[in-house]
Amino acid sequence: MRVLGIDPGLTRCGVGVVDGEVGRPLRLVDVNVLRTSSTEPVAIRLVTIERGVDAWLDEYRPDAVAVERVFARSDVSTVMGTAQASGIAMVCAARRGLPVALHTPSEVKAAVSGSGRADKAQVGAMVTRILRLDAPPRPADAADALALAITHIWRGGAQARLDAALTTSLTTSMATGPTARRTNPTGGHP
Repeated sequence: MRVLGIDPGLTRCGVGVVDGEVGRPLRLVDVNVLRTSSTEPVAIRLVTIERGVDAWLDEYRPDAVAVERVFARSDVSTVMGTAQASGIAMVCAARRGLPVALHTPSEVKAAVSGSGRADKAQVGAMVTRILRLDAPPRPADAADALALAITHIWRGGAQARLDAALTTSLTTSMATGPTARRTNPTGGHP
């Protein structure tokens, strides 16, 4: 499975691609940060992020996109910019029919470090260890994007398979269950 992790932000939007599956070593494909200038109008900044995310989707063709779920902070302007960048990332993925998963910061921290209260340095250190890198990705937004991709492979991918199996099971039982309408080989109804 190939996952594009996106740590949304209006000034710095982390993007990272990871290949792998549960129970096997994961592999870094690429990581970077899309940057916009705070002196530009918000609409132009969002177009810049959209173009950047589109370029990553076109180049790396992920199977899924994992985006950090926006949560309330004390600084409303930061939340607004993060939410706007997050929406752009989800729209870019949805246009391509890609599944989008939202993971909370504490879920990501717990997945990669074992503690939902891990700090940025701990997350960066664990991403470095998990992906067998020489140094933590910089800035922290890049490491966070990779942590999102790792979390999705470890948790989201398994959850998606469980959801698909449940849906298949329910669909099959509805089609073959006691209330399902069946026809006999002669074309009549039983």
